Amino acid sequence: MLVVQDAFHSSDLPCGGVGAVGNFDGIHRGQRALLDLLVARARELGVPAVVITFDPHPVAVLRPEQAPMPLTTMEQREKLLDEAGVDVVLIVRFTPEFARTPARNFARDFLHGKLDLSEVYVGSSFQFGHRREGDLPLLRELGASFGFAAFGVEEVVYEGARISSTRIRQALLEGRVEDAREMLGRPYSITGIVVRGDRMGQRLGWPTINLKPENRLIPADGVYVSRAFLPSYPASFDSVTNIGTRPTVYENYQRVVESHVLDFSADVYGERVELSFWKRLREERIFPTMMDLAAQIGKDVEAAREYMVRQRAVAAAG
Repeated sequence: MLVVQDAFHSSDLPCGGVGAVGNFDGIHRGQRALLDLLVARARELGVPAVVITFDPHPVAVLRPEQAPMPLTTMEQREKLLDEAGVDVVLIVRFTPEFARTPARNFARDFLHGKLDLSEVYVGSSFQFGHRREGDLPLLRELGASFGFAAFGVEEVVYEGARISSTRIRQALLEGRVEDAREMLGRPYSITGIVVRGDRMGQRLGWPTINLKPENRLIPADGVYVSRAFLPSYPASFDSVTNIGTRPTVYENYQRVVESHVLDFSADVYGERVELSFWKRLREERIFPTMMDLAAQIGKDVEAAREYMVRQRAVAAAG
């Protein structure tokens, strides 16, 4: 997959493909439906499937105080787009200057002039251009003038409402990782480097790896069934992850993300790990003694084992 940075100001761009325009934060089920149509059409025509996306998120530039926390790092986003079958990713730097670009100019100069797209796919509620003046009807009108067809893809619904990055963020901030998984079409995951901790888990009999997250959006404090992908093996391992301040052990301690990896004891300090969240087991709470905490961790580990056994059984049956 070809990735072009600062594509709006680049001159050497692939031309003649079919394109999709959007933020694509999270690559959730609604966005994936659009991408599936894009890729299928590109294969049918024998042309590149091109995704045009923006960095940073437009709200981070236009209303910084309301900027949403991204669901994915740019690296995660590119990996997911590659897995979806996209051939070219064009990253448009969203700046105050770019925000003043009229909708007509974006369609004429970029979609048509630089890319010569034959078809453009967007979400049905898509808006673009200065002060969000453009929408799907205008894009269709402009496309008719400049020689491309524009198509809107209907929203995908979950529990009676359309799937959106905003809904997924809220679910994660409330610890509802199973709802987030349903809307994403996969478990929510974060990446980061394994750093040295205080070895408290080791002393409790449940050694942990401590993750320094690269993602800004971390699920709510609590204990989760998770899976840790360790690239040095490479393999994924079931795990139990605690997010929080460990109030039984410390008072006013910094927030940590630490995972007990089941049936695993190797040294992975300094490795970059991907941690995915499957189910929230319980809230983080204070226990009367360290022995009580250790006993509860044992229960959490068994609950995680049972949950993942059930998940694999469902996957095998389906």
